[in-house]
Amino acid sequence: MAIEAAVARAPYASDPGSSRGRLHAEPVSPTRNAFRRDCDRIIHATAFRRLAHKTQVFVFHEGDHYRTRLTHTLEVTQIARSLARALGLDEDLAEALALAHDLGHPPFGHAGERALDRCLADRGGFDHNAQTLRVVTALERRYPAFDGLNLSWETLEGLVKHNGPLTRRDGSLLGRYGERGLPQAVRLYGENQELELWSFASAEAQIAAIADDIAYDAHDIDDGLRAELFALDDLAGVPLVGDVLREIHGQHPRLDSGRLVHELGRRLITRMIEDVIAETGRRLRALAPDGVDDVRHADAPVGAFSPAMAEADRAIKSFLYPRMYRHERIMRIMGDAERVVCDLFARYKSDPEAIPAEWAQTGEPGEDGLRRIADFIAGMTDRYALVEHARLFETTPELR
Repeated sequence: MAIEAAVARAPYASDPGSSRGRLHAEPVSPTRNAFRRDCDRIIHATAFRRLAHKTQVFVFHEGDHYRTRLTHTLEVTQIARSLARALGLDEDLAEALALAHDLGHPPFGHAGERALDRCLADRGGFDHNAQTLRVVTALERRYPAFDGLNLSWETLEGLVKHNGPLTRRDGSLLGRYGERGLPQAVRLYGENQELELWSFASAEAQIAAIADDIAYDAHDIDDGLRAELFALDDLAGVPLVGDVLREIHGQHPRLDSGRLVHELGRRLITRMIEDVIAETGRRLRALAPDGVDDVRHADAPVGAFSPAMAEADRAIKSFLYPRMYRHERIMRIMGDAERVVCDLFARYKSDPEAIPAEWAQTGEPGEDGLRRIADFIAGMTDRYALVEHARLFETTPELR
């Protein structure tokens, strides 16, 4: 069966008609279901537009063809919808989660996140997943009756649990949260609406998270090759990637390099999607869930790579880490970017009047001033952060 063929809605798919609702009650839309409405609200959000000018790996002036946070998000969304369609899941919920998953990223990619994390070390640090929750529940101010986008419970749950449960059933914290505590944004929102941090998220949320991994693997290879951080020959020994390259060479021995790179990315994405469909289908058949709560309360995630593909995924990331993410050129630029973010934070902390007046007037009485500074910086695009730095400091790095 082709993966794009129509599949009947599965009994464990999230049902927009049975959504647990929104924090603030609203009239039902006569033309859109709850999850489609979430997608539309995310697309029209200011934070979504800003993704067009936020770094994925390469800063904006290095070339028009490198991924930005927005193009990455759209690629994740396409993959998530393909997976949801093939598995009989709700495509709109998968799309909403993919569209929103990076809204909390600050400028300059993970460099900006590292910088803000250091700046907020005595406030619990900075976590871009938690910041995404803060964006969609508080920082977007578009509606007269509430702050945030007032998204459905299922969308918020999936965003918070992008990497799986945060706690055990008894409330004890899992993984890195055991060392650092729950992010402030998650803890504060939990006082208003319980998101069941101890359970897995819906199958739609799980496959949206895997779509993120698939997009990273395929498209970071493409961008790394374009930037000449490594060559096609360097990929020959990487599991899965090398196999696909040999397959393409066998079928198209005289293919030009541009088409070869595109074909490599296309086939990698296809192989990974097909693997996730097969493995997730196998796990779902074994679990035999009657509804979405059976997926949430399972002992393990249902959305996953097969063991062999999971190993290939790790190998790809192990290849990319030293040759791309930690490449000397990238590290030099990202080091300068971290300095820009830290400089801005320190300046706003020592001189609150340096923050633009329209932003300084936002926020709730008694709200942590340092957290609000982080909110302001995290919302910046790369270009705006550099413009602000140039306004406040005598010299600003060129990030080249």
